Amino acid sequence: MELTIAHWLYGLFTLAIIGTMIFRRGVVLPSLLGTFIIAWVYNGSIIEGFTAIFNANLVAAQELFSIFLIITFMLALLYSLRDLGADRKMIQPIQKMMINGHVSYFVLVGVTYVISLFFWPTPAVPLICALLVPAAVRAGLPVMTAAVAIAIAGQGMALSSDYVVQVAPSLSATSAGIDTTLVADKALILSFIAGGTAILLAYFLYRKSIRTKDDKLNDVDLQKLQSTTESTNNPKTLHLTMWSKLFATIVPLVLVGVVVYMVYEKLISGRMSGLEGGDGAAFVGGVAVILLLLSTVAFGREHALDYITNHITDGFVFAFKAMGPVIPIAGFFFLGSSDFSGNILSLDENPPALLFDLVQSTQGFLPESSLLAAFSVLIIGIITGLDGSGFSGLPITGALAASLETGTIDAGTLAAIGQLGSIWTGGGTLVAWSSLIAIAGFCGVSVMSLVRKNFFPVILGLFVSTLVAVLIF
Repeated sequence: MELTIAHWLYGLFTLAIIGTMIFRRGVVLPSLLGTFIIAWVYNGSIIEGFTAIFNANLVAAQELFSIFLIITFMLALLYSLRDLGADRKMIQPIQKMMINGHVSYFVLVGVTYVISLFFWPTPAVPLICALLVPAAVRAGLPVMTAAVAIAIAGQGMALSSDYVVQVAPSLSATSAGIDTTLVADKALILSFIAGGTAILLAYFLYRKSIRTKDDKLNDVDLQKLQSTTESTNNPKTLHLTMWSKLFATIVPLVLVGVVVYMVYEKLISGRMSGLEGGDGAAFVGGVAVILLLLSTVAFGREHALDYITNHITDGFVFAFKAMGPVIPIAGFFFLGSSDFSGNILSLDENPPALLFDLVQSTQGFLPESSLLAAFSVLIIGIITGLDGSGFSGLPITGALAASLETGTIDAGTLAAIGQLGSIWTGGGTLVAWSSLIAIAGFCGVSVMSLVRKNFFPVILGLFVSTLVAVLIF
């Protein structure tokens, strides 16, 4: 097909956005400017350019608002459990399992993964570092190795699949124009492969540093933790022991039951219950709201109306801080898809597919290789994650996945690979300016040293998972 000036401008701004990410700068400005200029040139009207900026952000917000809601409700539930002190009681029994440093490493991995899968890793980090890391250090696990375990299991393996909350696969799938399930299921499998590789490799690399319980260096590491975790996760009340124990039992059982039910409906019963993709996330969110209502009433019946309002408000604030910048970026890449460009450009028919057309125009110069496509999307994902936000790159990798789809590898697989690259990098395990700072801060270790410890296991894990994706999907 014949490329127009709008096509070339779209390609130029796409490269500018990727280049800006490489230099760790915000990409909202070039995304908004690119949307305006491309719409102006395509329609030949500056008025249409102004209109397109608003339309692009509105379309993106409409497509992604369900993501904001699920984050809000899950975080509000966590805040209400924190009021009761139930969040602490949920994981206190696990301390008894930490009989030595080697066992402690894998216990930290397992607990971090499960909690992060339901509540996201960043809100879970203070809880884990306050309760489990000191117990692991007393058992002989160096605090740096504990930080590695938390980062790989939470910021990497759990967040890169995001299988329960499904923010990441929803972003990837929406940008690729496919069903969320097509990304979520593959991302889950690939996250296990990447995470399992990274976790085992990190263990074998650093196992010689694991100490005995009576080693004096354990006390040194405990001192590093003391100043950062003493005031973390203290419940607002000390007289709700019964309710704390009750919700510490009910909430994990209910959430695990929800996941088991969804898996049963999908894999065993053979019935398509409608709980796949976005509907599944809505189911989890609805259950979280009911648990939030109950826990808020348990904390203070006379003030329940105010408490639940505050928790939901705090949840929305967190959601918009985490996801707000994604909207204009998604708007720009939605402009490159024919599924959304019509609404953005106010066209009734023949909407352009700017990004798809650009990629298609290069197909004649590139070998049609699923391996090349997979590793190209992985590298783009890693580059987009360099800005320290694993989610801002997902509209890019999702859109590219749809454009690079071939007869031997589908868009869902490519989107899942790009998702892993972006989130493992910026979500984060490989950049010091990401939420990895929180882990380093609470553990009292250098964030740059933590990045260096993570680098080789994570990169190898991503390489192996991408290779497996090409072979099995």
